[in-house]
Amino acid sequence: MQEKPECPRIPTKSGESRKHCGEKQGPPSHARETPIKVCPGAGGVKNRGMAVYQATLTIRTKGRGTHEITDEVARALQASGLAQGVATVFCQHTSCSLVLMENADPSARRDLEAWLDRLVPENDPHFTHTLEGADDMPSHIKMALTRTSETIPFADGRLLLGTWQGIFLWEHRRAAHSRRVVLTFVG
Repeated sequence: MQEKPECPRIPTKSGESRKHCGEKQGPPSHARETPIKVCPGAGGVKNRGMAVYQATLTIRTKGRGTHEITDEVARALQASGLAQGVATVFCQHTSCSLVLMENADPSARRDLEAWLDRLVPENDPHFTHTLEGADDMPSHIKMALTRTSETIPFADGRLLLGTWQGIFLWEHRRAAHSRRVVLTFVG
């Protein structure tokens, strides 16, 4: 049986030290204490630094609806050179959003869009934020009810999406817009 290497003593934010494998010295640990090394004997892997790659997509929408961006995200992942990790897709706007949705049958997306339009109709007499048009306040509410970021794992340089999943920018405004989507790959 192979001997486990000695666990190193690691400093904590409180200035005390403790062993990674649980032997503590000094005052009781606090939630804020963060070890800075991993014990190889505990099956851990030393992280010499995570690689981060960031890119920004500019998506020109033609107005209201879902616009698939899966291929653009996949190309950016390939450009990153990373093999395994997590992708974050973040939309920098308050009147559009992101959604993971079926990419095979467009009627599924049309049904979702129509349902949300019925839920948050234009020209609601209770809206006071109307200066930018009848579709502006509903677009802010739709964005708040959906998401502005998605987190997707990747392995072997490929997004780990399900068979029928696609990444969509969901434009909630009637007019065409230029939208920025920030991609961050950590691996």
